[in-house]
Amino acid sequence: MTAAGPTDSLAGKVVIITGGGQGIGRAYALHLAARGCRVVIAEVVAERAKAVEAELGEAGHDALGIPTDVTDETSVADLVTATLAGFGRIDGVVNNAAIYDGLAPQPAVDLDARRWRSVFDVNVWGTFLVSRTVHPVLKATGGGSIVNISSSTALLAPALMADYVASKGAVMALTKSLAREWGADGITVNAVAPGGTWTEATEHMFGVSRAGGADPEVVRGAAIGQQAIARQQYPDDVVGAVAFLLSDQASMITGQTLVVDGGVVLH
Repeated sequence: MTAAGPTDSLAGKVVIITGGGQGIGRAYALHLAARGCRVVIAEVVAERAKAVEAELGEAGHDALGIPTDVTDETSVADLVTATLAGFGRIDGVVNNAAIYDGLAPQPAVDLDARRWRSVFDVNVWGTFLVSRTVHPVLKATGGGSIVNISSSTALLAPALMADYVASKGAVMALTKSLAREWGADGITVNAVAPGGTWTEATEHMFGVSRAGGADPEVVRGAAIGQQAIARQQYPDDVVGAVAFLLSDQASMITGQTLVVDGGVVLH
């Protein structure tokens, strides 16, 4: 983990991280706090939000854990109000909250409306709602940075997960649209698209696959074999891209998607 230096442009920034209570979201929170950010962990599971807040507090960092449902307008408004009450400003947002864990592979013809809508409600509407709610705060202070978390699956289009793939493709398109519209307000909007990253969710899904008779290690090996950098990707491999897009060094970058997948997708 990189410590904040005297010239680190992230130092002092207030950053909201949705879905920051576990997995990659927690890694974002820990990394940004170590770089000097004051972080807000917006997490639907209150215990997770408070656990990361406590973890960062014990390490000497400024953090708030705020239970948040990103699909609910009142909950998101309360998140922004609590952040301003606690830290006085907002400089950036990482829209990381998403439904992925527990999505069993399913043929498109078998997807029902309930599952489709639940995925889009969190992954797309939640991303938009948080961005829309934070926008006037960022605009009033001269701008800021929004980083949306998409996925390399939106570019690779693997089978049996049409709802998730479509939702992450929508996040990429939303990123471009908001970047175009909000650039005049001094707000950059970019996306990071991680590839296969080992988290608690991945471990859970591998357990489900194993229980179903599949060998997840074979699948894992095949996935790594597609990468130019042939090793397992972990949350700490993704945090640098997010931190860069939140930093002052990325102030002229907007509407872009940065893929972090070990070189499966090459541009």
